[in-house]
Amino acid sequence: MGIISQLDPRFSPYDDETPGTTAVVSGDEPWPAPVAARAIRSDVSLPGSKSLTNRELVLSALADGPSTLHAPLHSRDSDLMVDALRSLGTGIERVPGQGAFGDDWHITPADELTGSTTIDCGLAGTVMRFLPPVAGLALGPTVFDGDEGARRRPMATTITSLRSLGVDIADDGKRSLPFTVHGTGSIRGGEITIDASSSSQFVSGLLLSAARFDEGLVLRHEGERVPSLPHIEMTIAALAERGVVVTSPEPGVWSVEPGSIRGRIVDIEPDLSNAAPFLAAAVATGGRVSVAGWPSNTTQVGSHLAELLPLFGATVSVTNDVLTVEGAASIHGITLDLSAGGELAPALVALAALADSPSEITGIGHIRHHETDRLAALATEINKLGGSVTELEDGLRIEPAELHGGVWKTYADHRMAHAGAIIGLVVPGVLIEDIATTAKTLPQFAELWSALVASTA
Repeated sequence: MGIISQLDPRFSPYDDETPGTTAVVSGDEPWPAPVAARAIRSDVSLPGSKSLTNRELVLSALADGPSTLHAPLHSRDSDLMVDALRSLGTGIERVPGQGAFGDDWHITPADELTGSTTIDCGLAGTVMRFLPPVAGLALGPTVFDGDEGARRRPMATTITSLRSLGVDIADDGKRSLPFTVHGTGSIRGGEITIDASSSSQFVSGLLLSAARFDEGLVLRHEGERVPSLPHIEMTIAALAERGVVVTSPEPGVWSVEPGSIRGRIVDIEPDLSNAAPFLAAAVATGGRVSVAGWPSNTTQVGSHLAELLPLFGATVSVTNDVLTVEGAASIHGITLDLSAGGELAPALVALAALADSPSEITGIGHIRHHETDRLAALATEINKLGGSVTELEDGLRIEPAELHGGVWKTYADHRMAHAGAIIGLVVPGVLIEDIATTAKTLPQFAELWSALVASTA
């Protein structure tokens, strides 16, 4: 019996339109990470991809006709996106869906986007970086703000790039949240150069709206390499499905011609990055975990897990649409450049902390600018449990060490919570502060994780 069969399919802590919902674990007490009594053997189903859901919501709001998203993610990040687009005039209504994780969304674009509103970004990078160009296409001022941690996230590239395109933005010179986009109903477009070395979202945010710019867009990146290139490929693929052609005449250059964005029906893939902790559980315990609905072709970064987990000694197989990971008797250390998939780093670093030989994971300096400084946070929390982790300029070096229990801080970062839960599978006494932060992209995490561990009983 798979884990999902044990869940209430109506579960969503941010859904006030569905009766009988269940709140995610909350409260001030740390969450005791469940310890696996033996090797985990379980089947897992997961809700939709946050990255795909939020891209498709933006494109649906800018489209020339209605769209429907089947099996979208219902989480804090996606609900913040829905609320923001609604406040700009987009019609978004819930319709009954066939999936186990909530309703579908039907989106009706506004005849004319209107500002004169405030958008709460929370900690969602997709909201704070994808929606300012949309606000520039709206009439009236739109204030962007978010959680305290969001005010520390890099936003200078979004602000300066839109100014280069003729958009009036008031930011008190801080180039961070909060700021106000004074939309005029159109954006001139043209050719600009940006530095996207701290986040691929700066590129995706501009590409998503570029077809609606008067002159389209030619976007050039100058600086260090762009991290997480698969996320840009995801954006380009989503645009192509809606009739928008993005060309790249040379590396670091993208061109979008002005034109319409088609409305369409979209099936959202399961979130493969959120599969990382569950698949890592098989490696950590020497067990077996299968994830259903694994796409054969995808632009999701999480698809790289099929190649990454064997580096730790695991075996990976795919049958039809089910990916299965089987752990080995021990976990090997790895040497890895993870620049293409930095969001997988917390789960992989957690496994490295349990390995029998040293690991070095590099190419992830950009994750210092995610929900928290993930390099510093991972090093701090693992070392507090007796680990031996050294921060590098763009990564971490992890030495084998005997770990013990203790409080694991999450820093309001969902993937830090995932990492602590992985370590807690085999290290008794790990207490995770604020497990509810996982609601950012996977509100059901605590319930799913507890069911996963219970499958060993």
